[in-house]
Amino acid sequence: MKKRFVLAAMLAAAPFAASAAGNGLSYTYVEGGYAQANINENFDDFGDVDASGGYIKGSIEISPSFYLFGSYAKASDDETIEPVEDLTVRLEDDLTQAEGGVGYHMAWGERVDFIAEAAYVSIERDVDVTARYGDDSDSDSVTIDQKGGRAAVGVRGGNDRAEGWLKIGYLSGSDFDGNFIGTLGGQFKFNRTWGLVGEVEVVDDVTRYTAGVRASF
Repeated sequence: MKKRFVLAAMLAAAPFAASAAGNGLSYTYVEGGYAQANINENFDDFGDVDASGGYIKGSIEISPSFYLFGSYAKASDDETIEPVEDLTVRLEDDLTQAEGGVGYHMAWGERVDFIAEAAYVSIERDVDVTARYGDDSDSDSVTIDQKGGRAAVGVRGGNDRAEGWLKIGYLSGSDFDGNFIGTLGGQFKFNRTWGLVGEVEVVDDVTRYTAGVRASF
C-alpha cells in the first residue's frame, strides 16, 4: 500500500517536473556588458544626463523554487559647455548602483514561470561641476547616496532558443520617494550555456538600458 502511494505521488508530480526541466529557463547564471542610464533633468544649459558604462549580474538557484541574485553597474557622463565668452563649464556625473536579493519562481505552464523578487538597492551619484573663466577656475561637488528596497512580480517564459521577462515593482525606503518600476528584458540563446541579453528598466525620470552576454548553468 505504501509503495502504491509513493508511485502515485511520483506520477502526479511528473508533469510539473517535466515542465520545470523543459522550459529552458535557468536561474543560475552570470552576465555582464554595457550599461546606459538616461536621467530626464536639466542643469541650466546642460541637457539630460546620458551616462554609459558597464555592469555585472548573477543569480544562483538555492532550491527548486528560490534563487539569490545580485548586480553592480557603474556609468558616467561628461559634458562641457561655453555659455558666454571665455567661460567654460564642465559637468561630470558618476552613477553607481548595486542590488542584492532573493527571488521565487513557480511554473505557470510548460514555458512560463511566475516570479517574485525582493531586493536591497543602493544608488550613489557623484556630480562635479568645474567653471573656468580665463585663468580662474572654481569647482563644486555633490554626492547623493540613496538606499532602500525593491519588490517586484512578473512573468518569465521561453524555450531553448529565446526567452523574455516582464516585471512590475515598487522602489521605496527612507532615501526614496517611492516609485513604480517597470522592467522588460529578453535573451537569445546560442546554446544551453551562452546567450545575448538585453533589458530596459524605467523608474520615475530614469531609464536604464543594459546589453550583454549571459552564461547559464
